[in-house]
Amino acid sequence: MESLVRAGGPEVGLDPNGHAKALTGPVPYWRVADIKASLAGLVGAGAEVLQDIRDVGGGKLIASVKDADGNLIGLVQAPA
Repeated sequence: MESLVRAGGPEVGLDPNGHAKALTGPVPYWRVADIKASLAGLVGAGAEVLQDIRDVGGGKLIASVKDADGNLIGLVQAPA
């Protein structure tokens, strides 16, 4: 994410290149302990990877998928 704002607990991230990554609307990001396992579980359930796992700074990892119903789902793993 290009910028990150904490608003009373939730974090809001903005990616100015999101449309080029097929992110056409808001993406809810779920905190996970193991992003690789979580991503594999979603793909195993029929999700399509839109953005593979990547480090967005300081060891924070994110990924996003589109589920079988077309919903966008993001995953975020805090730095170790």
